[in-house]
Parts: sequence; structure tokens; C-alpha cells
Amino acid sequence: MAATGSNHFRDGFVQPDAIAGDPAGGREERCVDDSELIAGARAGDRMAARGLYDRHAPRVYRLIYRSVGDEELAREYTQDTFVKVFQRLDQYRGESAFSTWLHSVAMSMLFTGLRRLKRVRARELELETAASLPTHDETADPHLRERLQTELERLPPRLRVPIVLHDVEGYTHREIGQMLDIPEGTSKARLSEARARLRIALAGVVTD
Repeated sequence: MAATGSNHFRDGFVQPDAIAGDPAGGREERCVDDSELIAGARAGDRMAARGLYDRHAPRVYRLIYRSVGDEELAREYTQDTFVKVFQRLDQYRGESAFSTWLHSVAMSMLFTGLRRLKRVRARELELETAASLPTHDETADPHLRERLQTELERLPPRLRVPIVLHDVEGYTHREIGQMLDIPEGTSKARLSEARARLRIALAGVVTD
């Protein structure tokens, strides 16, 4: 059943322009539970699979984009994520929220993509959305935001992704641990290390 959904995905029911835009692709979103859409997609219902994609693709795209800072890569990894999701939909048992399970697949595809990219392109990935990171003062010095973006880019993915998940997306360490397949304590440690590196890097720019 899952393979049918995957084939529909590969056959082109995905509209890339809808990823970063209207979650419903310009249509009025029906009030249907994820569980209903999942059941339909498992049964090979093309519209149910499309509905599941429309509902969740924008946030998956945003999450990946904030981690890689490249629109083309974010679109590629988002589509890879949903191909894998529809292939593995029968493996979702409802033990956690569907979005948590989905984002764990997204993180797996992200790291797979980054490893592949590293082999063919030896350069730093860019992150162009650092300005969207929450700050204590929305009127913060633009120079500080620029420095924050620069230093965030320099963090390795193992530190950058947890800080995006926690500080931007608002996930708990338990949820991050599930997504990245790491212990909750490891998530806390990586977030702490990421923040510490940023504090050191921004010393002299940020004043108490």
C-alpha cells in the first residue's frame, strides 16, 4: 500500500511551488484528521496522500531550509522526505505525533543529503534565515543579527540543527531526541555547546 502512495508522489502530484506557500495549495483545507489521511494514503488514495503532503510539507520545508539555508536543497530534501514517508507509512504506529515521526524522517534525509553534499562540494552551507531566530529585542542591532547569522553558519550540522529545532521551531529535547535518534541528554548537551560557541563568537558584540 505504501508503495502506491510513493508512486503517486513520484508521478508528480507534488507541486514544488506549494512547499513554501499556501499549505493547501490554494484550495480550502478540509478539516480531516491526520489519521484519516494516513489511512487513505495507506489504501492508495491519491487525494489523501496529497492532503497529507499539503498539510505538512510547508513546515518540513521551513525546518530543512533553516538547517541548510539553500532553497534548492531544501526542496530536494523535502521531496526526498515525503517519498520516504509514503514508502514507510505502514511503519508509523501512532506511538508519537505524526508530525514528530515525519520530522524524524526529515532529519534522516537531511543528514543523508548533507553527507552526500559534503562528498561533492567542500564548502560551507549557507543559512539565510538567521534573522528569523527569536531575540530578546526585535529592534536588535542589524549588525548583531548579521554576526549571529555568520556564526550560526559556522556551526557544524550536529549543533546547528538542534538549535534550530529548539530555539526556532520550539521542539522539546524529548522530541528532538526522537527526530535525531539521540538521547534527550545529548540534545541538551548539543544545544548547550551551540549556545556556548555563539556566546564566545559574539563576545565583544553582545554587551550585558
